[in-house]
Amino acid sequence: MGAPPDDDPLALAIAPPPNETVEQREARLSSEAEARRISEKIDEQLRTEKAAQRKRRSQTVKVLLLGQSESGKSTTLKNFQITYSPHAWAEERNSWRTVIQLNLVRNINSVLDMLAEEMANSSPKPTSPAAVVNVSDDEDDIVEPSATASSSTGPLRFTDHHALLKLRLTPLRGLQRDLEETLGVSLTEDVEHPLQRSSVRSAAGRTSQEAFIRSHTSWKSRLRSMGEGGADGVVKKNREAKAREAMEILAGCKDDIREVWEDEMVQEMLRRRQFVIESIPGFFLNDVERIAARDYEPSDNDIVRARLRTMGVQEYNIKFEIGPAAGTEWLMYDVGGSRTQRAAWFPYFDDCDAIIFLAPISCFDERLAEDRKVNRLEDSYMLWRLVCASKLLQNTQMILFLNKYDLLDQKLKRGVRVKDHVRSYGDRPNDAETAGKYFSQHFREIMKRHSPQPRQFRVHQTSVVDTKATAVTLGIVEEGILQAHLRSVELI
Repeated sequence: MGAPPDDDPLALAIAPPPNETVEQREARLSSEAEARRISEKIDEQLRTEKAAQRKRRSQTVKVLLLGQSESGKSTTLKNFQITYSPHAWAEERNSWRTVIQLNLVRNINSVLDMLAEEMANSSPKPTSPAAVVNVSDDEDDIVEPSATASSSTGPLRFTDHHALLKLRLTPLRGLQRDLEETLGVSLTEDVEHPLQRSSVRSAAGRTSQEAFIRSHTSWKSRLRSMGEGGADGVVKKNREAKAREAMEILAGCKDDIREVWEDEMVQEMLRRRQFVIESIPGFFLNDVERIAARDYEPSDNDIVRARLRTMGVQEYNIKFEIGPAAGTEWLMYDVGGSRTQRAAWFPYFDDCDAIIFLAPISCFDERLAEDRKVNRLEDSYMLWRLVCASKLLQNTQMILFLNKYDLLDQKLKRGVRVKDHVRSYGDRPNDAETAGKYFSQHFREIMKRHSPQPRQFRVHQTSVVDTKATAVTLGIVEEGILQAHLRSVELI
């Protein structure tokens, strides 16, 4: 081999040393071969890991569920589980029995609280309307009603029988505490319970606080452990005994619960308080005959309607069993919508495939729980503007669910007028179809005005408590999200 050129540093660096012996040359060549083998092995490992990472990314879809508190995020997530992961869902269906029982007990206990107040007061106090708002500079077409509404035409006349019913239902107070303890729930301090939102507050100015959990997995694990063996047999037996006791108490109180709920004077009391309990999440008083039965088994429809408030960000790993996305894994995040939790949204914006934003359009006449000066529809407009304007999300698919369309329809048919609360609505027809299109156009304009770059406006009018109708909507959403995800990983 000739001497390397004087002007080639690389050739000089790898040139064999002068006066190299045969043994030294063989050792050097062996060392170089080993170094090449190690380098090629590392390169192959890097290629394999890169391919595996790309495969994992292609099979994992990240979706955020955003919206204000009580917008329907958790209900939408349940619909995804029911529709696309039926086998996994079947395994946890019975876990929801305790939640539904708690919802029913809270329903009737809230009615009994109001009944106790009315019976204690000789003259009931009129309630202020639910539709009082404060608007931002941007959305100044939402207005405050000029007068309060009251249907009171005289004192409510309760009898000794009402007092007796109230007394016979006293065990439900202890049952509520037991059910909350079984689920491992705490009490919120930032918002009042939805059941108290439209009602007259107590003389002390207090409202009932809402039970919440910090993790969607903890309470399910606690309940599943009731049916499993283990070293802690005493705890297991105690929980099983409490479950049986809850069923017995509810079954024993069933007739009295139904009688209170169907009582004409109680219904008049609720009307005077403008308290439409049927529209509250977790309402089950119309189903007391089924749910208070000793052999009650939750249906999918019951579970979708059930409410158990979670605090913080909840991650759900859903493995799709059917549909175009079968075989893929979706990470879905239910991000808390109350004002105190919204700061937690931003870290989850990175590497997000899609956002499903839920805006309840039935709440155009309602106040925000955390701030009684702010209208809930205005708050949804503000949140939508915030999400649309985020540069982190400029390439993220946005899907808008104008939710609670069924409640909007019911509210307008009861005589509530949109134009009394939204100034720009004008003399348009006061029906759900017209109102839905009007609200949809407003959200469209916000996206057009505030998005960093042009994007497609995808909107669906939904009633997510309707599992069959929602399944059709989810089919459209699923296919759109999956195609966008595959494009982002360059597979189509």
